[in-house]
Amino acid sequence: MNIRRFVITSVLCICCMTAAAGKDLRGDIEKVIAGRQATIGVAVMCGDTVITVNNSLKYPLMSVFKLHVAVTALRKMDAEGIPLDSTVLIRSEQLHENTYSPLRDRYPGHDIRISYRDIVGYTVSHSDNNTCDLLIGLTGGIDKVDSCIKSLGITDLNLTETEADMHGDIRNGYLNWSTPMSVVRLFEKIYSGEILSTEHSAFLERILLECSSGQDKLKAGLPGDVPVAHKTGHSDRLPDGTMIGDADAGAIYMPDGRKCYVSVLIMDSKETDEVNAGVMAEIAGIVYRYFKI
Repeated sequence: MNIRRFVITSVLCICCMTAAAGKDLRGDIEKVIAGRQATIGVAVMCGDTVITVNNSLKYPLMSVFKLHVAVTALRKMDAEGIPLDSTVLIRSEQLHENTYSPLRDRYPGHDIRISYRDIVGYTVSHSDNNTCDLLIGLTGGIDKVDSCIKSLGITDLNLTETEADMHGDIRNGYLNWSTPMSVVRLFEKIYSGEILSTEHSAFLERILLECSSGQDKLKAGLPGDVPVAHKTGHSDRLPDGTMIGDADAGAIYMPDGRKCYVSVLIMDSKETDEVNAGVMAEIAGIVYRYFKI
């Protein structure tokens, strides 16, 4: 066999093996979600392997959209030269009651002078609803967040609602939607270093690794020493018990240094919170085992 034929044959073999691996991975994921009382979408990107399951639907992002808000805010700070450690005054009346807010709980009834570093950190790492809406205000409104993410070439999504909007009517959660692959693509762009400055990329990576929510979701399906930088989402339930949305998405740090990007978005679930989380954990474990060298 001459060298040219050998190279062509080798490339074709590699492509065939990659395609076969993707097919097997998709099949195993489909087995996990089969028969669930929920609509479940999955996207995985790891090296040259990209697979999706039920990717064409509009899944509620819930608090995963806080990642989109943080990216938009950090891009604005890059453009305008706003330092992470510059501070703003938050009035106590801006920290609304009856919504999830670790910052308000830490400083009940107080005005707070706080850095943008901490505002973004509370939003991403601790999923604070009040700081999320403060960041949306910094960007110029939720429509600015929507247009910013779409300007990155990620268009299979729609963002029209703030946390306050969704708190006012939980059905508004359906209006902030994305495909699973669009979330994966956002993570890939964050890690590529093409959308944020070096400082802000490193900062966002760190606070995603420090995510305190969803310890029973993607993270639970991985060995304890495997880092995962992720953002979760979770809705209340409708009067009939249906959960509007449940989600986890992020980057799994593989032993060989690669990042495997995974997004699991669940819609209209009649399963328990524990079952939803278990599905995400099982999918993360499958992905990790497939790509571990």
